[in-house]
Parts: sequence; structure tokens; C-alpha cells
Amino acid sequence: MQTLDSLLLEYASSHRNPVNQLIHWICIPLITFTVVAYGWIIPSAWMSGWLPAEVAPFFNFATIGGALALVYYWRLAPWLFAVMLVFLVGSCALAWAIEQSGQPLWLIATVIFVVTWIAQFYGHHVEGAKPSFFKDLQFLLVGPAFIADKAKRGKFID
Repeated sequence: MQTLDSLLLEYASSHRNPVNQLIHWICIPLITFTVVAYGWIIPSAWMSGWLPAEVAPFFNFATIGGALALVYYWRLAPWLFAVMLVFLVGSCALAWAIEQSGQPLWLIATVIFVVTWIAQFYGHHVEGAKPSFFKDLQFLLVGPAFIADKAKRGKFID
């Protein structure tokens, strides 16, 4: 497994343009939220039938997939695990709140997902470089780590 520093360095190589960096600052957290939201709405009653009724709604693909992603982040760096845990909990809370409000979570997530991916591809067009995940799907998980690392260093745009 590559180190966090080597992954971030490789990811940064296609994220040098300030416009692309700004777009990523906005879009990566939103895309990550939409992935959690989609996991939240996938019916999972068959998985949670053995859980108490109060807990069962929170045992879904978002929390299970999030837990697996957190293992990946822990292996890269414990501080990254902590940041991503907070983000996962916040994203799950937001998905739950939207669902409880009666608003169509699937529609909200889909609009955000489509708009942010269009923006991401525009950013890479400006950059003149393909998105990193075209080379390795692992970079779909490195994107949020890249944003977290920049925030940790207080360096939002190079």
C-alpha cells in the first residue's frame, strides 16, 4: 500500500491550476456527501432485521461503506481517519435530516452529483490533465484526503 504522502503527491500532479483546485475544494466534499446519501437511501432492511428498531435505520450501505472507507483512511493516517469520521457522521446526519424532512434525498443527491461532476471535469479541462481516478480508482478515496490534507496545512490553493 502506498503512503499517504506518495498518494497526495501523485494526486497533486493533476491538480495544480488554481481554478481546478478551487473547483475541487467545493466539489469533492459535495460529491462525497452524495455518495453517502446514495448509500443512505439503498434499502437495507434485510441487513438490519436483527437490530433494535432505534438503531436499524442507521445500519445501511452508507454506514457500512463508510466504515470500510474509514479502515482505508486509518491505514493511511490516524488523523485522516478522524477527519473522515467526522465528515461521515456529518454526511449521514445531513442525509437523515433531509430524509426526515420529506424532501427527496435521491433527487437532491442526483442534482448535486451531476452538477459537481460537470464542474470537476471542467476543472480538469482547464488543468489540461485527466482526473487521477482514470489511472487508479483508489484516487476516488484520495480526493477527500487531498482536501483534508490541504485544510490541515492551512493551504487551500497553491
